Amino acid sequence: MKAMIALIGVLFLAGCQTGGSQTGENDPKSPWWEMGFIEPDYMKVWVEDSSVLDINNRVFFRAGGSSAAGGEPEDGMESARGWGPVSGSGISVTGADLPKMIFVRWQSISEQKTYKGFIEIPEEARQLMVKSTHQRCPKTPERDARYKATLYVGLAPGGILQAWVRDSCHRPVKVARAQGEIEPLGPEQGKNGGRYAYPVSEKAKRYIDQYGIPYGSW
Repeated sequence: MKAMIALIGVLFLAGCQTGGSQTGENDPKSPWWEMGFIEPDYMKVWVEDSSVLDINNRVFFRAGGSSAAGGEPEDGMESARGWGPVSGSGISVTGADLPKMIFVRWQSISEQKTYKGFIEIPEEARQLMVKSTHQRCPKTPERDARYKATLYVGLAPGGILQAWVRDSCHRPVKVARAQGEIEPLGPEQGKNGGRYAYPVSEKAKRYIDQYGIPYGSW
């Protein structure tokens, strides 16, 4: 009987150890998460300001970068409709706990308009951020869990904000969407003589002349 109890104990301990390696609880991970911005093809944006309100109601100003990940493909195909790849580098929001709300003020270069808006990050998104660094991808259990949780904020013409987080298998999962509003003071809140960070590029002009700006697709 004692031998049976000992055997059960050994098997239980082995199972726990195996489960621990599978879950990624002990894999190396950053104490901070990162935030990056994306834009639809040809719809260039410039982020003037971004702030994070974390779950402890602390505010972190200038939390993200000024540029967004996007492109101007050479193939001439219609590609601005909907969101393209959700990817690109982000910046660590050092010192912040998980996000509760994001504020962004940005220039929509393709429209020559300036928007501002808030996007609320739901609890299920925060749970997914934690899981992404504590749970290995079931398809590749031999690989460490993600080192850092990632939140992406997409910015599109018409003042659209959309958020994604990456799961344990590096896949972007849409978690929130919001509608911003026009910034009445214009670019840089009127401190730059109404000038935008960039002119509309020649490629973007040709694309918009041919296909227009696909409002309602984001």
